[in-house]
Amino acid sequence: MPSLLHKYFTEMGIDVNWYKKSSYKNPIISNYGFDELRNVVSKCENCKLYKTRNKTVFGSGSINAEIMIIGEAPGRDEDEQGEPFIGRAGKLLDAFLKSINLSREKVYITNTVKCRPPDNRNPSAEELDQCSSFLTSQINAVKPKVLVLLGKVAAKSLLDDDSPMAELRQKRFFIDKYNIPIIVFYHPAYILRSPLKKSEVWEDLKYLNNLLNENVC
Repeated sequence: MPSLLHKYFTEMGIDVNWYKKSSYKNPIISNYGFDELRNVVSKCENCKLYKTRNKTVFGSGSINAEIMIIGEAPGRDEDEQGEPFIGRAGKLLDAFLKSINLSREKVYITNTVKCRPPDNRNPSAEELDQCSSFLTSQINAVKPKVLVLLGKVAAKSLLDDDSPMAELRQKRFFIDKYNIPIIVFYHPAYILRSPLKKSEVWEDLKYLNNLLNENVC
């Protein structure tokens, strides 16, 4: 049976000759325009989150970015406006980026899932699984040189590693799907709740800056 994504593309009159199943559970949409992919995401009903969302939150920033930042899930503000990291956590993320001379226009920002879980709960394993092909497609399209994962949910989803944050920070991870360094930061929402951790964020930012000098400059 063709996948739901395949069905969407066919109904939209989009050529699907390029489509084939990968060795992963979810199909990978490669070399496809962001506008088409965004449209597919906006109509997605793969999991129950579509029943409670206001807007899907696809992502924002430069599609040619050398840094891609991945959070866990949209919050209330993001759900209302359809843009990632625009609430208090987003403003703090902007400040983090500015401290190493970056801006959100120079990076690409998205989340592991594209719809807000009710009451800002963590996305379930099923929800992460159903959205994983969209995230894979974004990474393949942007082709960043560094992936930054914000918080344990994103780290567990991409790295399949449930270690404490203290063991994940300031390390480079590589996985078979992406031959690029992956690093883990505290989620800005956590820093808002635990401001004493800001000094550790500064150390992480310096670590990212050194990594950028090695892999981007």
